[in-house]
Amino acid sequence: MSLQGKIIILTAPSGSGKTTLANYLLETFGQLSFSVSATTRKPRPVETNGKEYYFVSPEDFRAMIHNDELFEYQEVYENQYYGTLMSEIQRIWKAGKVALFDIDVKGAHFVEQRGYKNVLSIYVKASSLEVLRKRLEGRGTESEEAIVKRLNRAAEELEYSKYFDYVITNDNLSLAKKVVGMIAEEFMKEEI
Repeated sequence: MSLQGKIIILTAPSGSGKTTLANYLLETFGQLSFSVSATTRKPRPVETNGKEYYFVSPEDFRAMIHNDELFEYQEVYENQYYGTLMSEIQRIWKAGKVALFDIDVKGAHFVEQRGYKNVLSIYVKASSLEVLRKRLEGRGTESEEAIVKRLNRAAEELEYSKYFDYVITNDNLSLAKKVVGMIAEEFMKEEI
């Protein structure tokens, strides 16, 4: 069974738990490798360049767009880009692994619209915007203005859930881990 050429996408509004679930999948399945995205946003205090993201300037990001170096990208907020580097996907596939994306909802929708084969997409959501607000506040990394901006975006992004292969409500982390693990395991068993 070849894993090369496969992609698993976890997508969600900010604060829904997709990164926690991505980390769980990486710890559970050795055949997965995390695709580090590029972004123009500033790193949070706990983030390291090249681990969570490649932090680049808006000018460098626009150059990557111009040079077709991105598999997908989105301008999530004005001058705040996120995208998946083609070089990351190639690195993972050359190692014979499945690429695991933890990406923005619109970026994931873009991949779905392009009709790539061998892609599994999982949309993760909280049960309500109030639960999401509490999670974002609990991070302690964002201003009230940033939280409101993220909540407004989350309300818009909920409309996109219908475009993905699976939708998981993450109100019980233990259960969400089991469900996402079963879905990913089944996908990795499928022949290309």
